[in-house]
Amino acid sequence: LEEYKNISESLSNINSYDEWIILYEKMTYWELELESLNDQAMFDIFKNQMKEANSKFSSFIANNYSYWIKDKKNQFLLSNNIFKKKIYPFLKDNQPCILLLIDNLRLDQWKAISPLVQKYFDIVEDLCYFSILPSATQYSRNSFFSGLTPKQIQDQLPQWWKKDDEDGGKNLYESNFLEFQLKKFNYKLKYSYNKITSISEGQKLIKNINKFKSENLSVIVYNFVDMMSHAKTEMEIIKELAPDNKAYRSLTLSWFKNSPLFEFIQLVSKEKLKLIITTDHGTINVEKPIEIRGKKETSSNLRYKSGRSMSYDEKKVVEVKNLDEYELPKSFMDSSFIFAKDNDYFIYKNNFNHFAKLYNNTFQHGGISMEEMIIPFATFTPKN
Repeated sequence: LEEYKNISESLSNINSYDEWIILYEKMTYWELELESLNDQAMFDIFKNQMKEANSKFSSFIANNYSYWIKDKKNQFLLSNNIFKKKIYPFLKDNQPCILLLIDNLRLDQWKAISPLVQKYFDIVEDLCYFSILPSATQYSRNSFFSGLTPKQIQDQLPQWWKKDDEDGGKNLYESNFLEFQLKKFNYKLKYSYNKITSISEGQKLIKNINKFKSENLSVIVYNFVDMMSHAKTEMEIIKELAPDNKAYRSLTLSWFKNSPLFEFIQLVSKEKLKLIITTDHGTINVEKPIEIRGKKETSSNLRYKSGRSMSYDEKKVVEVKNLDEYELPKSFMDSSFIFAKDNDYFIYKNNFNHFAKLYNNTFQHGGISMEEMIIPFATFTPKN
């Protein structure tokens, strides 16, 4: 309760990139601490404070994000500069390193599995950085690997950029983006790119450990957490297993303990390889549907929308009409973006009640919240 008062005072004065990270780390710590108490009243107090914090956070992002994303000095750690500022410097001793990007990994989930990793590694750095907007895979992960903003990708590498309304996978060129970034900065590394979307592929990692020992950088994108969160909208059993943040953390921890990924991490330590663990964006449990109308090419994501001639309640969204300010790509001359705040999610007027019920209490990403945007990044060396 004393800390609750301190956080409330902080919320009235908070005004910087670093202060928001400190606050979110503090609130994540208390969420994990309170989980061990069987005190619903105390947890409800915390939940309301988290909602208040996210409301102020969305206002802060609306007022500051355009400055961050255009900052030429790279003062702020974002998806498009994390490689240059944190990953490459960690590789300079030429010791083989595994870069593990676990898709859709929130800070609280990372704090749940981190103690297991630290049994086998010495931690060098454990920090947070900000996902770019939209905090969705197509944008944040492509930006992570290319070292570019979404607008720069569309301008400089249009052959690998797909618009929201175009058919086909939006993350098919991550290895191309990685190669582009390595060449751009003249990073002369022996590297590989590996994407894991199934248990069998995860098991192959273990068999390929000798290959990774001969590389400066082995990039591994592990998609399981993302599949688990999306499956929650489609599989009733997942919905029952993960109805809230506490259960979602527990499910993540249970999966991790028994996964080929954890077995692989132990092997990485045994082989004396360095390790980086991070993600591209987080996720938030949505509770409140917002009605939206738009043309058929409007994007389908529940936490952000891009398109033209969209109608919505302007008070409930962060609206971006000048896309250059946010370094966002244009699908049409009159394109705009809107981002959901708090625990809101967008539903079209047609069959509103049906889809509102379908997606209520599911984990989504792409919008503006601490859970989606403030994400973990940690570097490790193997224990002697």
